[in-house]
Amino acid sequence: MSRMHRTDPELTHRLSRRGMLGVAAGATAAALLGAAAAPATAATETATGAAGRGRPVLPPGRLGIQLYSLRDKVSTLGFAPVFAELEKYGYDEVEFAGYTQGSAGPITLAQLKRLAKNYGLNPIGSHVGYYSTDPNAYTFAQNLTKVLDDAQALGLKHIGTASGPFRYGSTVDAWKRAAEEFNVYGAAAKARGMKFYQHNHSEEFSFATDNPKVRLYDVLLAETDPDLVYLEMDIFWAYSGQFRFSKRPDGTPAPFEPLDYVLRQPHRYPLFHVKDGVSDPANQYGYRMTDVGDGDIDYQRFISAVTRLRGERLAHHWQAEHDQPTESFTFARRSSEYLHSLREKC
Repeated sequence: MSRMHRTDPELTHRLSRRGMLGVAAGATAAALLGAAAAPATAATETATGAAGRGRPVLPPGRLGIQLYSLRDKVSTLGFAPVFAELEKYGYDEVEFAGYTQGSAGPITLAQLKRLAKNYGLNPIGSHVGYYSTDPNAYTFAQNLTKVLDDAQALGLKHIGTASGPFRYGSTVDAWKRAAEEFNVYGAAAKARGMKFYQHNHSEEFSFATDNPKVRLYDVLLAETDPDLVYLEMDIFWAYSGQFRFSKRPDGTPAPFEPLDYVLRQPHRYPLFHVKDGVSDPANQYGYRMTDVGDGDIDYQRFISAVTRLRGERLAHHWQAEHDQPTESFTFARRSSEYLHSLREKC
């Protein structure tokens, strides 16, 4: 199901203050320029008129994007043109998936940090591998000091991995062993003023092979120190996990709600991946990934539930992502428009 991508007056005003005369084709450009422009997509055709009244669901200054979604643009254009587009689209933050660029030539960490600042973007985090069989690999297990040195040079407040804790297998003890290592990485990051985090996929919500009553994600939460190890919930993959693992291997019910994990321990989730999907029970993951706002995940409900908690409105960072966008700049623009348009229900 496709939802409306509405123009947000607050976003328009903020971009105007940045001196931007046009964010995108279609409805957004028309709103900024006061002209009757033709919509660029079917979604914007139905999105005429101002956004609804009420407090924005998205907290100010907290919209980011995982640059993995724009890896094709970074590799061909370089960081500068990508950052320029993201500034136009109203993004505040970026999460790295590597610090190199392709045809635009080499770039130093100092240059990369300065470049992000020049475009009004705050580097909020980065994904690095957990482990490798290569002793020289750029991972937490093989090169922890180098990983943290680079993160510190970029001024990152968070440094994490999108690798699951499957290094030693899928048993309870295997995940306890991985959790011990995560605690080590977390302590090292904390000593430098950063937070170490793990980003989930759907498999983290599966069950231990030696004890099918135990969900592996629960082992990770229980065995990691909450003051050292944090989580970046990929909301799409969490709901995919709900689809895949709401029954134990023996068929007995084991329902769970991803949002409940956050509401029980909101301080453990400083970062989120905002990724959308169309429900599709015929798909092995339960969803087909799509641009944010075109799927069935209720982001008005999810983000509001977190940001309404006492003291939590500005405590989290929301990173748009799509693993395989049809056109990555279009994905980035439309996702920002949609998320900025959301208003809390009265």
